[in-house]
Amino acid sequence: MTDLLRSFVGGSWHTAPDQGRPLHDAVTGAEVARISSTGVDFRAALEYGREVGGPALRASTFHQRAALLKALGQHLREHREELYAVSARTGATLSDSKFDVDGGIGVLLAYASKAKRELPNDTVYVEGAVEQLGRGGTFVGQHLCTPLHGVAVQINAFNFPVWGPLEKFAPAFLAGVPSLVKPASPTAFLTARLVELIVDSGLLPQGALQFVAGSLGDTLDHLTGQDMVAFTGSASTAQTLRAHPAIVRNSVRFSAEADSLNFSALGPDGSLDLFVGSLVTEMTVKAGQKCTAIRRAFVPADTVDAVVEAVTARLAEVTVGPEGRMGALASLDQREEVRRSVKSLADAGRVVFGDPEADAGDGRGAFLSPVLLVGDPERAEPHEVEAFGPVSTILPYASTAQLIDYVARGQGSLAGSVVSEDPAFVREVVLGVAPFHGRILVLNEKDAKESTGHGSPLPQLVHGGPGRAGGGEEMGGIRGVLHHMQRTAIQADPDTLTTLTGRWVPGSERRPTEVHPFRLHLEELRPGDTLVAGPRRVTQEDVEHFAEFTGDTFYAHMDAEAAAANPLFGERVAHGYLIVSLAAGLFVDPDPGPVLANFGVDDLRFLTPVKFGDELTVTLTCKQLTPRDSAGYGEVRWDADVTRQDGESVARYDVLTLVAKKAEQ
Repeated sequence: MTDLLRSFVGGSWHTAPDQGRPLHDAVTGAEVARISSTGVDFRAALEYGREVGGPALRASTFHQRAALLKALGQHLREHREELYAVSARTGATLSDSKFDVDGGIGVLLAYASKAKRELPNDTVYVEGAVEQLGRGGTFVGQHLCTPLHGVAVQINAFNFPVWGPLEKFAPAFLAGVPSLVKPASPTAFLTARLVELIVDSGLLPQGALQFVAGSLGDTLDHLTGQDMVAFTGSASTAQTLRAHPAIVRNSVRFSAEADSLNFSALGPDGSLDLFVGSLVTEMTVKAGQKCTAIRRAFVPADTVDAVVEAVTARLAEVTVGPEGRMGALASLDQREEVRRSVKSLADAGRVVFGDPEADAGDGRGAFLSPVLLVGDPERAEPHEVEAFGPVSTILPYASTAQLIDYVARGQGSLAGSVVSEDPAFVREVVLGVAPFHGRILVLNEKDAKESTGHGSPLPQLVHGGPGRAGGGEEMGGIRGVLHHMQRTAIQADPDTLTTLTGRWVPGSERRPTEVHPFRLHLEELRPGDTLVAGPRRVTQEDVEHFAEFTGDTFYAHMDAEAAAANPLFGERVAHGYLIVSLAAGLFVDPDPGPVLANFGVDDLRFLTPVKFGDELTVTLTCKQLTPRDSAGYGEVRWDADVTRQDGESVARYDVLTLVAKKAEQ
């Protein structure tokens, strides 16, 4: 008997006591493995995730989790060839396998990189600016995001057995939430091998990842309001899961990626070659088994024949089979489902390429010829029936308004694309259909070389869609991480908020340092450490020298008559950048020391004009410390408040520096 896939729950591998049901090679039809989750204690698995995995993850910072994600991605990259070999048994070509495997690894690495750049080296995420809630500044508010104390139950589809699980796992892991992964059965043997590689790496904390081979049993019965579910699959299954009593009762966060009749539209001036190339790619990569593949191809009515001729010519060059350009569907059952869908679509049009009833390949596997139809966009079928395979329908349109109407009839999709060189056409179409889509690609000669294509989700952007597409979001950069966290509004005094967030808040205590703060190493600095420097009198000579030296001779600085007529100034004033430069001259310590570099300024605002004779003072306060675990320095954010002699702020901004750690000196 072939191997029975094991589940990984409670920190150990579990083998079901029964024989399970068979899983088959999509190419040869041979039995690959058997699958069963009999004997798994799902309540215990969830508790293990909450009690072991959650605390372990929450004890680490975003940057530490990011480092583990990066290491995991590098580890899996070393085993790509092995995953490619297993992937071939799912019906994937080598190109398909690379798309799935490398795409999933790329998600891990992309999230690791974004976390290092955009998340703090801390366990909580501070969102947005401080809100002043009282006139005196003693009552303020801010949003904090903290990881949920539950488990992310991730139910994946059969089409991407590597990318699918990893795109859900990465943002949950970064957020500090453990995952329970359940793959679709037909290709679960590839996900099982992926999980074995992850577990064997020893990189992840105990309980951070659990895996169920087979049914989820009564898992959903034991969900709490701290848990969440991320589902990819059919809309009907998503509807059933959403209505589960425990999910409804406990308001469990539920994200779904479901059916999607994605569109691509050729504009009147669009490149036929780009449009046809994109369509054929989406029909044949993964044998069209992509949730983002083009199902509806809209073209100007007078170009239908030319588009059909060009697409059929390209499809005629596609070889189908184990060694061909296009591989098999995931299973024989899936092929039959596609055939049934094509029959429904053919009732609303005609097949112009391919025979959906003929056996392609060598006759043993789940192979199917690409199928191209021309349909009637006034019929319901093209906008309601998704053939989840190498199938697309060409639909004519007569006007931009009609195109937008037809696209919207899909009732919500994951991805769309517009092929056009006309900005006005693109604007009208994109804004018209954006409410019905999670992502839209504008494809033209300018971006075609760098474009990742219509059907490639990117970890930096939202992957999901409204309506029929499920109403959820996966990935989306930091948005995907925050989906696994609770946003809480904190109302307090500034000092308390500083303690809670680890960031100095205006209005909280400032502590003058005995030595210049630029003489302090990273470990010696604390939020609230302050330097007050000045005053520095601004003269007419300063302004004129700055204007001559820089070439900035804007009239408000140099022309007394024109400046007097300006309703904002009434007389000549100092350059804003002169003010910032003078402030730097006041607070900078010139000698070599722990401050290695100034790498930028954030949120600079000029608040009040500075006139000749005004005296400037700068208050520099340590605002936020972000150590870098892998470097001998960290980032320090300073609040700079430049005031004039009457105490009114004339400029305010954050100064960003790199400061050495003491241990490295």
